[in-house]
Amino acid sequence: MPRDPDPIQLDEIDRKIIAELQEDGRMTNVELARRTGISPPPCLRRVRRLEEAGFIQGYHARTDGQKLGWQIAFFVIVGLESQKQAVLDGFEALVATWPEVRECHMIRGGGDFLLKLVARDAAHENQLTARLTGAAHVARVQTLQTIRTSRDLAGVPMDRSNG
Repeated sequence: MPRDPDPIQLDEIDRKIIAELQEDGRMTNVELARRTGISPPPCLRRVRRLEEAGFIQGYHARTDGQKLGWQIAFFVIVGLESQKQAVLDGFEALVATWPEVRECHMIRGGGDFLLKLVARDAAHENQLTARLTGAAHVARVQTLQTIRTSRDLAGVPMDRSNG
């Protein structure tokens, strides 16, 4: 793996910037600068540097899936017939084309992939499950329907000890 020739060392202000933007990505640069204790021009330069270095990968609206017609959220553990790289890559490529797949994680222990999907209703959930079950090289599918979500935070904890 190639090494970054000039890795960025995050200081306390960088961590504050990231923490604040994780909480509210729509705040103005002026407000972000105020909250982090620096003036707006260096704050904007730091944000752009963090974006370019990949620490900040984008800004998104957090939406209410149920209000938008997606009544069901569920997780699926998928076991494949083989762990050959071509089979793993093929499965990832397949589910990347499904808009209902919101997350795809390769996992260790108990399966090969953990997916998070959304469905409009139970019939749609069943159709998605059948599509997964019938996909090439899929040996096992276990669905776990979400009853309630009590915590769903974006990002990662930003404290002084990490980074």
